[in-house]
Amino acid sequence: MFLVLLSGVMLGVFLMLLPVYRARREALRLEEEKQQVMQERQLVVDFMHHMVEALGEGLTREALLQRMVHAAILCSGALSACLFERTADREMRSVAVEGLFPPHRPLPSAVREKLATRARFIEQVLKSETFPDHEGIVGAVVQTGRGQLIADAAADARVVIHEDPALRIRSLIAVPLQFRDKFFGVLAVANSADGEPFTAADFSLMQSLAEQAALALHNAEFLHFQLEKRQMDLDLSLASGIQQMLLPKAAPQIAGLDIDARYAPAQKVSGDFYDLFALPGNRLGVAVADVSGKGIPASLLMAMCRTDLRQIAPRHDSPAQTLAELNRTLGGDLRGMFITILYAVIDPGRGEVTLARAGHELPLFLRRDPVTGVPSVAYVGSEGMPLGLVPDEIFSAVIADQTEPFQPGDGLVLYTDGLTEAPNDEEKEFSNARLADAVRALQARGARELNDGILETVRRFAGSVALRDDLTLVTIKRV
Repeated sequence: MFLVLLSGVMLGVFLMLLPVYRARREALRLEEEKQQVMQERQLVVDFMHHMVEALGEGLTREALLQRMVHAAILCSGALSACLFERTADREMRSVAVEGLFPPHRPLPSAVREKLATRARFIEQVLKSETFPDHEGIVGAVVQTGRGQLIADAAADARVVIHEDPALRIRSLIAVPLQFRDKFFGVLAVANSADGEPFTAADFSLMQSLAEQAALALHNAEFLHFQLEKRQMDLDLSLASGIQQMLLPKAAPQIAGLDIDARYAPAQKVSGDFYDLFALPGNRLGVAVADVSGKGIPASLLMAMCRTDLRQIAPRHDSPAQTLAELNRTLGGDLRGMFITILYAVIDPGRGEVTLARAGHELPLFLRRDPVTGVPSVAYVGSEGMPLGLVPDEIFSAVIADQTEPFQPGDGLVLYTDGLTEAPNDEEKEFSNARLADAVRALQARGARELNDGILETVRRFAGSVALRDDLTLVTIKRV
């Protein structure tokens, strides 16, 4: 009877203590999970630190990828790691490897005989190996966008079994490197250093590391873009400064002529240019040109054209002969680009302008009837094709001089298509007709005031629409 009572008491005590025991066991489990989460978090923080250091050091992309696989091994405890990228042909290739990471495919017998150099040789094999982006474990990650945990690689038919024991995969994790919609590749680690299979916790850690690695690659691309943009902005600023130096600082003083020029590039550098220079006999040489294309290539070609024109012009009285020699001189330097140009020689003493037009906008003459005093405006054409567009023999056969009277009170307006093609918010262009109307209305003004009036008319027409093309305007009035 006593034993029965004792057993009952012990059972009662056990039942009373059971909830306490379960609570303590649950607390220990939660503590272990907490420690595991904290450890994983610390590993992720360490990995992030490695990536931030790498970005701060300004490593090349290749060095950054190598730093990633090294950090993956340190944080995951794997024996080897490899990072795969997808090529333009939708094939995967290794771009960074550390440790004896097994090749994706079986090694040919000729290769197996060279394994004495082992790690370095395997690295070379991996970097020369490519395979379709749907093949094997790596391919599965690419196609699904989800990581793969292979705890027992021997049981997975997708894993290649190599004859060399050092290359056999026991356990494998492969995770995608993806930031938002940008896919960077696949990061894989093989074989835990403690010989145990990778666990779900290891898999979770690798997914976290992959997220940080993808973010680092995104930041690296962004930093590279910013550095390139900064360098390009510097180059453009330098090119713009040089281009401004090549433009005339002031018009030459020619008796009987009132001259004004305006130049407004749509970007930092321009394909437009103009030049004004004195010629023997109190004459003025004036050129307005437009190089096809934009940016630095157009600005460089503009500089070459301007330099060559200045050397050639004094050798010829004929603008057509000047442009023919300029076309021959530039020759192969145009490299598929072309230049429209109008070159004129103004002779106040003889009261005339001789011009040649190589595919450029028509010059606009402002005249006043000597009898009635009524002003008139007229576009004057001449034959010619752009520089660099046709062979020299065709260019020279077509280009021709056009001589026009230029008496006191007359004016000559030269421009590029950035002025007449300036659009408004209805996508209508300013047009040659509106330019002629503006010049007619402003005919009594001097060259500077006339240009002011033309540009103000263009601005009112365009409204809030920004300048889309380079704009050059040169006006010469006979006084």
